[in-house]
Amino acid sequence: MIVVTGGAGFIGSNLVAGLNKQGISDILVVDDLLDGDKFVNLVDLSIADYMHKDEFRARVAKDELGPIEAIFHQGACSDTTERNGHYMMDNNYRVTLELFEYCQKKRIPFLYASSAAVYGAGPVYAEAPENEGPLNVYGYSKLLFDQVLRRRFDTLTAPVVGLRYFNVYGPREQHKGRMSSVALHNMKQYQTEGLVRLFGGWDGYADGAQQRDFIFVDDVVNVNLHFMAQSLSASGIYNCGTGRAQPFNDVAMAVVNTMREAEGKDVLPLADLVHQGYLRYVEFPDDLKGRYQSHTQADLTALRAAGYTAEFATVAEGVSSYVRHELSKKS
Repeated sequence: MIVVTGGAGFIGSNLVAGLNKQGISDILVVDDLLDGDKFVNLVDLSIADYMHKDEFRARVAKDELGPIEAIFHQGACSDTTERNGHYMMDNNYRVTLELFEYCQKKRIPFLYASSAAVYGAGPVYAEAPENEGPLNVYGYSKLLFDQVLRRRFDTLTAPVVGLRYFNVYGPREQHKGRMSSVALHNMKQYQTEGLVRLFGGWDGYADGAQQRDFIFVDDVVNVNLHFMAQSLSASGIYNCGTGRAQPFNDVAMAVVNTMREAEGKDVLPLADLVHQGYLRYVEFPDDLKGRYQSHTQADLTALRAAGYTAEFATVAEGVSSYVRHELSKKS
């Protein structure tokens, strides 16, 4: 059996879908359906069982689980604005540590979600301590376990891979609310108001020109599945991004133009989208100044050295695919 924690969530449910495409359905999904609407992410998937996260944690502590082939640990509090450090450190750090110890004891491959938030404001996004400086307790909760893994590299008994996700977007994130991707927020704005709003210029960047490494969720799944098949020697901490920093303007353009195409309208360049009011800029919020990543770009040197050679979708490719997927659900 393969375990996917956070399996009803965004990346977790896409991972289950990816496993299903490989013919794997003996999957235990671990999650918390207090937000019952997340069930929609499981409806079209084939799994063996579902377990609440607290029951799973208790069974791990008591060693009451059966044979497990691998654990994809995607379950976490992903709200970067959460200030409750006790909750964040227990939910993100302590649970990850417990699962790590269990997997080492049982010699089970363990793949877990880290985050680009460990780098803080950057500007270098390579997997080394000198580049790390999280701006919030969420980022620290991820960094702390990465540091544990570094100390244990020489004594591992089973593969352990931590993936530092950059800005992930794609299907099955509709439950995330304000923490959903820029692409989904842009889609909803265009559908309800006929326009998209982005932050204006700040931190030396022009309107909508702040840049992030946006990665399509299908690529994230492919990276995870690549490492599931690797040996102990592949253990490590790896960036999971595209290696390209692209402006928020590119996301908005892909959203608006793909939706315009679906309406039978012409594709417009950025200047025309702004001039005609389809894209508007709002003043950069004061409360985000000093706590905002204006530029992120994954260094893929380690990932490529670990044998992952596939190309990553561009914003134009991935966002357009995402928009078409969402529109197809409504037709």
